[in-house]
Amino acid sequence: MAVPLFLRTFAPMNTPIYVIEEERLRRNLALIRDVAHRTQSEWILAFKAFALWKTFPIFREYISATTASSLCEARLALEEFGAKAHTYSPAYKDDEFDDIVRCSSHLTFNSLTQYERFHERAGECSLGVRVNPEYSEVGTMLYNPCAPGTRFGVTADKLPERLPQDIRGFHCHCHCESGADVFERTLRHIEEKFARWFPQLEWLNFGGGHLVTRKDYDVEHLVRLMQGFHERHPHLKVIFEPGSAFAWQTGPLVSSVVDVVEDKGIRTAILDVSFTCHMPDCLEMPYQPEVRGAVAMDAEHTQCSGHCYRLGGNSCLSGDFMGMWRFDHELQVGEEVIFEDMLHYTTVKTNTFNGITHPAIGMLRSDGKLEILRRFGYEDYRKRMD
Repeated sequence: MAVPLFLRTFAPMNTPIYVIEEERLRRNLALIRDVAHRTQSEWILAFKAFALWKTFPIFREYISATTASSLCEARLALEEFGAKAHTYSPAYKDDEFDDIVRCSSHLTFNSLTQYERFHERAGECSLGVRVNPEYSEVGTMLYNPCAPGTRFGVTADKLPERLPQDIRGFHCHCHCESGADVFERTLRHIEEKFARWFPQLEWLNFGGGHLVTRKDYDVEHLVRLMQGFHERHPHLKVIFEPGSAFAWQTGPLVSSVVDVVEDKGIRTAILDVSFTCHMPDCLEMPYQPEVRGAVAMDAEHTQCSGHCYRLGGNSCLSGDFMGMWRFDHELQVGEEVIFEDMLHYTTVKTNTFNGITHPAIGMLRSDGKLEILRRFGYEDYRKRMD
């Protein structure tokens, strides 16, 4: 069996690279397929979290649909996944709408004004409205879709008692990497606010953020919740559209040490990746991934004993660094530093600030061989400025 790239100690010519592990991906997909069967619901892939289209042939073995939030994502669904998308956008543009309809099986409107403007042009799409139950346990406001003043969805007090005849479903999104216990509490609010309209509907989309592939997720509790929901509303088709759950723990971002600098007693290992370019959630959320072979120090702890380093990105942004980490040895130039679980969201939120080399994308196949799916170079950066 070939030795995976990220198990070797020194490989400066081969980094940076995102590595998706086929075996772990298939494990997640099999679990999600089983959950979908047991909950009598449809689970579809949200491109906002994972859109590596060269993996879609694997996905098609387990699921049959995806969800899009833009024309580009809707085209990706139709042209690369091979099925029309469940599409939702905060606001559709007039010059894109007809193409979105062409690529969509379901179309959800964020507001009643958007519905009024576009519904007659929606063709055969099954139409829905995004609703806001005014409840979410997402603690980080940047990611809370139900925060006061939100631009997402229609509250119950703004809905007519009789929905327009062509509205077939409700869509609500309230979660972020949440467990079944959070869904139970959220579901209570959804039903209290909107159940009186359920007899007028055909489907209900519970959105994303349901992290069923996390080890501590209580799948059995979710199954019980959905059994009860189907008993109360047997005519409704239920849809979930997570993103992170599909790609959770499916592979790392492998980087290399380029230099080690020191100032005021703080040593920084400068890497050939950038947090602002390649791991933006580490600065935005902030999210701190695990680093293989290292222990994270307290956020306020800038001094520690042993081999301690702040990990720095290779951009000109002063704040392009993350935390303090203690290794069991002295880091050397050329040595790999591996950030775990870096496939979901990270790969779709990257940018080319400073023109820093974009990580390649590779797949570690089940037989242990690393297949390079894509390398990036100067022309990729240049064309974005064209």
